[in-house]
Amino acid sequence: MTALSIPHLRKTKTSSQLIVNGEPFLMLSAELHNSTLSSAKYMADDRIWQNMKDMYINTLLGSVSWEQIEPEEGKFDFSNLDAAILAARHHGIKLVLLWFGSFKNALSTYVPGWVKKDVKRFPRVHAMEARGKRRTLELMSPFHEECWTADAKAFAKLMAHLNEFDGQHSTVVMVQVENETGLLGDSRDRSKIADKKFAEPVPKELVQHLRKNHNDLHPEFLRRYAHVANTDAAECVTWKELFGARDVIDAEEMFMADAFSRYIQHVASAGKAEYPIPLYANVWLNGDDPNGMDLEGVPVVVGGGEKAGEYPSGGPCPHTMDVYLFNAPALDLISPDLYLHDYESTCQNYRHGGQALFIPEQKRDEKGARRIWSAYGNYLSLGCSPFGIDSLQAADCPFTKHYRLLYSLRRQFLDTSANRPEDMMGFFFDDFVEGQKVREKPWTKTMGGFEVIIERAFVFGKPGPGAGMVIHQGDGKFLCIGWGFNVSFKSTSPASTFTGILHAEEKEINAETGELSTLKWLGGDETRSGEFLIMPNEDPDYGGFPIAVTIPARTCIAECWAYSLEEEESGC
Repeated sequence: MTALSIPHLRKTKTSSQLIVNGEPFLMLSAELHNSTLSSAKYMADDRIWQNMKDMYINTLLGSVSWEQIEPEEGKFDFSNLDAAILAARHHGIKLVLLWFGSFKNALSTYVPGWVKKDVKRFPRVHAMEARGKRRTLELMSPFHEECWTADAKAFAKLMAHLNEFDGQHSTVVMVQVENETGLLGDSRDRSKIADKKFAEPVPKELVQHLRKNHNDLHPEFLRRYAHVANTDAAECVTWKELFGARDVIDAEEMFMADAFSRYIQHVASAGKAEYPIPLYANVWLNGDDPNGMDLEGVPVVVGGGEKAGEYPSGGPCPHTMDVYLFNAPALDLISPDLYLHDYESTCQNYRHGGQALFIPEQKRDEKGARRIWSAYGNYLSLGCSPFGIDSLQAADCPFTKHYRLLYSLRRQFLDTSANRPEDMMGFFFDDFVEGQKVREKPWTKTMGGFEVIIERAFVFGKPGPGAGMVIHQGDGKFLCIGWGFNVSFKSTSPASTFTGILHAEEKEINAETGELSTLKWLGGDETRSGEFLIMPNEDPDYGGFPIAVTIPARTCIAECWAYSLEEEESGC
């Protein structure tokens, strides 16, 4: 078995693709509830797997906890995991395993009992309460070698076992190292060793890296710490001196990011040495700007919190990501858990440095489902994973119709994302709010000599939601996928005097071969006489208009040809 025969990331024109069994693989992924994969008996139920397949899910994320595989130190039990892998393999579904080791949701609640009870060997983080009282947290210290050594040993055993048990099958395609790392309740550890280390200089190699690569650092880092470029790398500067100019909390957060990222590197590198499939860390996002979040009916803290400690201090948020990328090279990518934050800007944040995007957790409702078209089409996501999928039925799951369509067109998507990402655009429109007066901005992108303009589909009554993707196939030919939108074109040639739609066809697709065939021609009614192609809502609202001028969506796939004219007035 070679490195290229196991699951791995392969560089593409602007990102990376997941390669499984030698072929690009589009993850139509979803995450199970945290305890679901812990029970081989529960996962032996064929109805669970069939329900996933009915949703067109091909990849499931599920947890493997340290406490379950090493209940006694040095004694490992993988029988439950093996049963789950065999069941997934039998049903043709891939797995992404979530290693709940030292850290899960900024706590250490999934470590074995023998670790929890031995506080001398495995010290805890301390937080400061009101009136200067220290409180012991259920969180292993990232500053003690015994902690990361024990975790790394267990993770290495897990990865070695995966190599032996699954290496020839590639059922497991990725592994998450820890979960939502960081510290809640304070901005830094207040233990004696942490106090001592916080007063010490920032590691010189980190300062040198930040100075040398200043122009390539994350915009959110530069927004806070642009002055780092002027720091003399030969000087010994403390965390407070380097990062605390605005607020000491900033310095404390960067200090914890350095500690947690080094800890994760110990664990991840030990596992990768045994089985080098893709590894990633996920993120509990910060909530610096609540105005840019979808917080209707929920408190700010649910969205992440505004200050370090309200969200996990030291986790790989956008402004700390560069520290993780430097300290933890064994990670292949850093991935956002994306529930309430602005979807577009978060996707952009986590494409930083050309790394691939993967969304391991997100909303499982209609609003979340519509947004995956932008993640895939604009940010070339490896996958988008609604959380808690096993408590939904396929018939009621909003993702079923989206994944069905994406599955049928996976070959077209994978080819374009690898070779011509500039020829693809994803988009979405949410439910229209009654009385809304704000004019929506269309989604636009220049492709193939045309400005492609995507607007919400509208008939006569209430506008409906929509989502989809447009792919330029060459020579003005566009593949239109989805529902609830209109697509029009404008030539980018200054000499053009007219742009319109030459021809359009509704397509159907063989989901297994990816071959498109014409179902019917779309004449003038469906293109408004060549002005724009209508990809209608699933249930168009005619608003009482007596003539049903727009047909409902059927296949949600069409091809259209745009053209332009360049005229010269002839002299008389």
